[in-house]
Amino acid sequence: MTEVNAARDTKPETVQMTINGNSIETEKGKTVLEAARENDIEIPTLCYHPGLESIGACRLCLVEVAKSSRPGRKRLVTSCLFPVENGLIVDTQSNVVRQHRKIVLKLLIARVPDSDVIRRLADEYGVQESRYVEREDADKCIMCGTCVRVCNAMGANALVTLSHGLDKYVDVPNKNACIGCLACALNCPTNAIPFEETDGKRRIWGKEFDLVRCWASGEPIGTLEQIWHFAKRSDIPIESFLKSDKVREREDAAESVGVKL
Repeated sequence: MTEVNAARDTKPETVQMTINGNSIETEKGKTVLEAARENDIEIPTLCYHPGLESIGACRLCLVEVAKSSRPGRKRLVTSCLFPVENGLIVDTQSNVVRQHRKIVLKLLIARVPDSDVIRRLADEYGVQESRYVEREDADKCIMCGTCVRVCNAMGANALVTLSHGLDKYVDVPNKNACIGCLACALNCPTNAIPFEETDGKRRIWGKEFDLVRCWASGEPIGTLEQIWHFAKRSDIPIESFLKSDKVREREDAAESVGVKL
């Protein structure tokens, strides 16, 4: 057998564990959150994003874990960071877990009392009010950091966190750095970043962008700044970015049957 065939026949190492009394098998190297989701076991999250490195900021994904060798020694861990292992016993809805999530949600309600997303989660856990003082001039930002991390992953590095403590906020100090790609707004878990598109313009973070249209369909594709940015980072000709997704899909379908549009 060649080295290539040997590598091809090598299966990923797996682990056996238990979540909520159900025995499951998953790949070694995954997190408890990933293992739960691939088995349709819900764990609430706000700051988690599958395309970004987990940071465990929101604390909603806390679960209780123990080892089969010591089932009585339980502890709380953040499931988006905690790795799976053989014999791991996980409880995603224990009384301790639910109480900790309630505390987190009470804090969040005080910070963002007008957030529909947080109110909906709070209702699921029976949290109707908070003893914590509501923040004055509250918006919907929970300071999870997702927008900043997404912006950095896109290579724009326009968003930063400013100030400290309860006064922390996210902003774009250098408006020229923002490319208007909407990655921050579309990935915000609480819809805290407003934007609008009218008359061929996109407005976000106090900056206005001209929208570029697909040369074939006339649909808005994105801002000129984001198209240039992606073309430069990928070394792909800018012409390739001047088509809408629908036009791309139509061309791909035609090419698959030997037709060139």
